[in-house]
Amino acid sequence: MTALAEPRQRPVGELLRQWRERRRLSQLELAIQAAVSTRHLSFVETGRATPSRDMVLHLADELDVPLRERNHLLLAAGYAPVYPENSLDSPQLARVRAAVRQVLTGHEPYPAVAVDRLWNLVDANASVALFTTGVAAELLAEPMNVLRVSLHPAGMAPRIVNLGEWRAHLLGRLRRQVGLTASPELARLHDELRAYPCDQPEPEVELPGPGDVVVPLRVRHGEQELSFFSTVSTFGTPLDITVSELVIESFFPADAATSAVLHQFVQQNQQNQQARAG
Repeated sequence: MTALAEPRQRPVGELLRQWRERRRLSQLELAIQAAVSTRHLSFVETGRATPSRDMVLHLADELDVPLRERNHLLLAAGYAPVYPENSLDSPQLARVRAAVRQVLTGHEPYPAVAVDRLWNLVDANASVALFTTGVAAELLAEPMNVLRVSLHPAGMAPRIVNLGEWRAHLLGRLRRQVGLTASPELARLHDELRAYPCDQPEPEVELPGPGDVVVPLRVRHGEQELSFFSTVSTFGTPLDITVSELVIESFFPADAATSAVLHQFVQQNQQNQQARAG
């Protein structure tokens, strides 16, 4: 997968056509969906007509274009961006930060992480330390990329029992994200991760094994094998770019033995912290 050209370098009509084709819609299908004439849509895409700001936003909404790229569309059409992009440390997002921290803390003793659009770590709870045990220090330096930590040979990869299966799952997920967002940064990340070595076969299609209902993550922890499944959460109806790109991934134990280890791990960490504080 090669990096995509920056969308802001192209006319708005070409960008809209590109998004329409990425969503696998014909001009007729999009015109019906957006309640505009096929003729007008064709004129917009070819540059024979200049769309209004409202039309750009309307078509972007119908095409499910990410907020960041909607701003690029507006700029390409000669309009000012409308979606703010506040730093997560800004006062405007204080409640968002508090909500993320509440979700992460409330999920303990099970691991949970919050990541940005490039899969860089934004926040994590204490239980994530179980995953990062033994990971090379340079991979944990900011900005820490959770996909790189997962698949790098100096990261979690040597401890992942089903590395081929989990790697195929993560790469497939990232590949779909590139298709949805057209992000050149994510395309480059995919190429980097794909080049990492893997000594296990990678399934082309995710087929369940006996008793499987989700793709599991199986990790060695000392002499034990822990098994997890995960859920993904996002903010509903975001109007800020940073908020729209935040993702919380929460891991749950897939069996009773894993749950017991997690409870013991967090309890031991708390005792160690109290001992150091004393």
